[in-house]
Amino acid sequence: MTALIRSVRRLAPHAVLLPAALAMVYPFFWMVRASLRTSAEVFGAVPDAPPIWQSALENYGRALIESPVLQFIANGLLVTTVILGLQIVTSVMAAYALAKLRFRGAGLLMALIVLAMAIPPQVPAFPLFLTLARMRMLDSYFALILPYMTSAFAILMFRQFIVGIPDDIILAARQDGMNEADIVLRIVVPALKPAIAAFAIFSVTFHWNDLYWPMIVIKSTHFAPPTLGILYFRSQDGGNDFGPLMASATLVTLPMIALFLALQRQFVRGVTMSGVK
Repeated sequence: MTALIRSVRRLAPHAVLLPAALAMVYPFFWMVRASLRTSAEVFGAVPDAPPIWQSALENYGRALIESPVLQFIANGLLVTTVILGLQIVTSVMAAYALAKLRFRGAGLLMALIVLAMAIPPQVPAFPLFLTLARMRMLDSYFALILPYMTSAFAILMFRQFIVGIPDDIILAARQDGMNEADIVLRIVVPALKPAIAAFAIFSVTFHWNDLYWPMIVIKSTHFAPPTLGILYFRSQDGGNDFGPLMASATLVTLPMIALFLALQRQFVRGVTMSGVK
C-alpha cells in the first residue's frame, strides 16, 4: 500500500504536466504539418493530393523565393544579438554595483528598477517614437534596439546571483590589486554564466517574437524582423496560402528551438540558482 501511494505521488505531477505539455506542443505540430501540405489540405482531406515531399518543396521554395525570409531571419539574429550584448554589459555592471558596492541612493535605485518592471512597454512607446522621428532614425536597426539597451529584469536576476558570491572573494581580489572592472570580468562574469545563459533565452525569445515595437518603427522589409516579416508575407498572399505561410513560420521558429536546445542545461541551472521562478 505504501509503495502504491509513493508511485501515485511520483506519477501525479507527470499526469498534470503531460496534458499541458501536449497543449503547448500541438500548435507547433500543426504548423509543421501544415507546412508539408497544400493549402487545400490544411483544413480537410483532398482527393488525389500530391506527395508530402512535393508539397514541402513547393511551400518552402515559395517561402524562400517569394518573400525575403532569410533577410528577416538575418535581421532578427542581428537585432537580438546586439540587444542581448548591450543588456548583459549594462545589467552585469548595474547588478554588481547594487550587490557589492555601498553608495548613497542604492535603495532608491533598486526601487526604481523594480518599478520599471511594472511599467508596460506600451507606455514609453509614444515618446520613444517621437524621439526617433525627430532624430530621423525611424526604419532602422537603431530604432529596434534603442528601447532595450538595458533590462530591469536582468539587473534583478544578476543581482540575486551576485549576492551569493562571498564578500571575502571580492575583498581578496581588491587586496591583490584588482580594480572593480577586473573583478567583474575575471570573477563575477565567469560565476554568472548560468544566469547569463538563462537570461539569454528570455531576452532572445522575447525580442525575436516581438511584434508591437517593430510595427511602430519599421516600414520597409529591409529592416523587418522575423515576426513582422511573416506579417508582410501574409498580407502579400491575402492570408489564404497557408502552406507557404506555415513554412515561413517554421523557418522563423527553428533558430529559437536550436537556441533552447543548446542552452537547456544552463537555462535550468541559471533559473534554479538565481531563485527566479
